[in-house]
Amino acid sequence: MTIQHHYSLKKYNTFGIEAKARQFVAVHTPTELKTVLQENENETKFILGGGSNMLLTKDIDALVIHIDLKGKKIIKEDDDFVWVEGMAGENWHEFVLWTIDQNFGGLENMSLIPGNVGTTPVQNIGAYGTEIKDTFVSCEAMHIATQQMKTFTKDECRFGYRESIFKQEAKGQYIITSVVFKLTKRNHKINISYGDITKELAKQNVITPTLKDVSNAVIAIRKSKLPDPKELGNSGSFFKNPIISKTDFEKAQALHPEIPHYVISETEVKVPAGWLIEQAGFKGKRFGDAGIHKNQALVLVNYGNATGQEILAVSKDIQATVLKEFGIAIEAEVNVI
Repeated sequence: MTIQHHYSLKKYNTFGIEAKARQFVAVHTPTELKTVLQENENETKFILGGGSNMLLTKDIDALVIHIDLKGKKIIKEDDDFVWVEGMAGENWHEFVLWTIDQNFGGLENMSLIPGNVGTTPVQNIGAYGTEIKDTFVSCEAMHIATQQMKTFTKDECRFGYRESIFKQEAKGQYIITSVVFKLTKRNHKINISYGDITKELAKQNVITPTLKDVSNAVIAIRKSKLPDPKELGNSGSFFKNPIISKTDFEKAQALHPEIPHYVISETEVKVPAGWLIEQAGFKGKRFGDAGIHKNQALVLVNYGNATGQEILAVSKDIQATVLKEFGIAIEAEVNVI
C-alpha cells in the first residue's frame, strides 16, 4: 500500500481523460482504508471507485483513494430469498452475472451498467424498469473523519430518482465498503415491461424468458446503443431524464405535440432527455475529439484526446439549446470534477 505522486488517472476514468492525482493510493481491505484515513487525516481526499460516473476537468489536487475492496458472498437465505453481499470494489456487471449464475433474481435488468458495487447506492442506479432500491437491504460505510463504520438501511439511504443521502446531506462524509441485496431464489419477478426488452426477446425467439434471457436481452440492447468505454471513452448516460411539472410539460407539448413522456404523478411528467437532445440536432455531432454518440444522444464521448473541459463545454451547449427550444432544463447525471 504505497502512496504514489503525480499519478495518471487516465485508466481510472471511463472517459479516458488524462488528469493527474497529486497523490494516489489503492486500498484492498477496510483495514487498509482505515489506516490510510488515519495516517493522512489532514490531507484533502478524493474517493475513487470505478470511475464510470465522473468527468475529470482538471488535475486532482488531493490524495486520491481508489476503493479496490473485492469479494462477494451469501450472508443468509431461506426457501424464497437470498441475501448477498458485494464488496465495494467488485465490478458491477460481473457481480450481476454472478447472481444470475446462481439463479438469484432481481439485478438482471441492470446488466452491463458500468461501475462498481460500492457506487450503486450513491446514484440509485437503474435501467429497464428496475433500480437499486428495489433489492437493496443495507450498505456498510466508513465515516471519513472518524473511521467509524455505520450501517445504512434502505430507509436511511433516502433513495430517489438517481438520488440518495450520499449525494445530499452525507455527501463527502462516508465511503461505502460493501452492499447487501435481497434477491429471489424462486418465483422470480421477470420484468420485461420496457418495450425494447420485449422486442429483443422476440428477436431471439424467447417466449418464456429466464433471468439469463432477460440479462442477455439487456446486454444486446445496451451494446447496440452504448459504446464500450474500452473502445470509445464515455460515462454512459451523461444526463438525467428531466422530471417536470405537468404545467411545464403542457407548454412544451403545445409546441411539440409529438414529445414522448411518462406520467409520474398527477403533477409530474418525465421526458426522455435523449429525445430532447436528438431533436435539438446533437445526435452524432462531433466537436474536435468531443462528441455525442451516433446511436444514443444521451452519451457524450471522447474520440481520443478530448479534455474534460471540452466535453463539459459540449454538455453545456446541449443544455442551453434544449432549454431554449423546449423550455426544459436537463441536468448532468455524471459528476463533474
